[in-house]
Amino acid sequence: MSSALVKLALKEGLGRHIRAGHPWVFRKGLLNAPRIPAGSVVDLVEGTRFVARGYYDPMSAIAVRVLTRDHQEVIDAAFFSRRIERCWQARQSLLDLTDTDAFRLVHGEGDNLPGVVVDIYAGWAVMKLYSAGLTHYRPLLVEALKAHVPGLKGVVGRDEVGRDDAEDDEGQPHGRMLWGTPAPERLTIRERGAEFAVDVYRGQKTGFFLDQRENRYLLRRLSKDRDVLNCFCFSGGFSVNAALGGAKSVFSVDQDADAIALARQNFTLNGLDPARYDFLAGDVFRLLSSLRDEGRSFDTVVLDPPAFAKSQKAVEAALDGYASLNRQALAVVRKGGLLVTASCSARVTPEAFLGAIKEAGSKAQADLTVVEERYQPVDHPLRLQFPEGRYLKFLVLRVG
Repeated sequence: MSSALVKLALKEGLGRHIRAGHPWVFRKGLLNAPRIPAGSVVDLVEGTRFVARGYYDPMSAIAVRVLTRDHQEVIDAAFFSRRIERCWQARQSLLDLTDTDAFRLVHGEGDNLPGVVVDIYAGWAVMKLYSAGLTHYRPLLVEALKAHVPGLKGVVGRDEVGRDDAEDDEGQPHGRMLWGTPAPERLTIRERGAEFAVDVYRGQKTGFFLDQRENRYLLRRLSKDRDVLNCFCFSGGFSVNAALGGAKSVFSVDQDADAIALARQNFTLNGLDPARYDFLAGDVFRLLSSLRDEGRSFDTVVLDPPAFAKSQKAVEAALDGYASLNRQALAVVRKGGLLVTASCSARVTPEAFLGAIKEAGSKAQADLTVVEERYQPVDHPLRLQFPEGRYLKFLVLRVG
């Protein structure tokens, strides 16, 4: 598509919001919702005044995602090439990749490519498109990646269309090669010197949770001579780092038996004998209750659960869930120990999450001190006019 095909009138007052930088227009924000194909380029207007240009998605509550506010900018192959090139240059200037070959190259709205996520894993790009409106542009994105990622081995597609939030769904569609040398079913990445096996075809999201990279490394530095319990461990990222940091013991728990098997494999990849550590495929809530009843405790407890709030209506219940989970975890943290807790629910604000942790501490009669507070890393940029993009909250708290 070389130019805008349709003009869509915004409801009164919305134009100022879009001009300020917000990249979404919900269907209810349009005076009329047209019957046009997914991916159609549209101009958003107030009266006769141009506001922004984006692509249309008839399958989503987010009807238009903004690509540019420059009325002269054409949405074509050159447009996507420029955006991907900027993303590559930004990562090279901001990231220390001397001991790391896995990072996020394109972070959707944060990189002015709403709905597009591209992660790099040891030379392969894994791309997820979170809108039916992007399907038309998939070949252009692949060509842009080929042009601007040096040494690119191949591109894996992990589309998840019709979703409104790129960080809250748990959809796991099987991936397929879009171009290049087929990626192995489990490829090995390097992250701050550690190694991890990643399933880029069937693993959650694009295969690994790259947004916790620096937080995993932080735990490595905090784990020497400590007993560590890692809840919702997935493939063992925090667990491996705790062990590499010299932890006395590491107990990894996840509901998914396949995740536990992959965690064991990742210990082996890093020269750690999994037989020296504890693993359990089971329910975290039941385990915490059992550990409390047994009087078992740990120097560090890590909580990195899946998103609790997948809709705005679920936020209140999610906050109750975070408060309950952290209260249970505090019952097994030793005095002077650390509670490491995270939330990836975009709809839960940092203030609300901190409030849930405060409630947990109060009910557990635990004196909590925040010693580290973090959000997503530099390869997951946040636009100030898009507060919905601040999804990751990460706290390290000293107990008592």
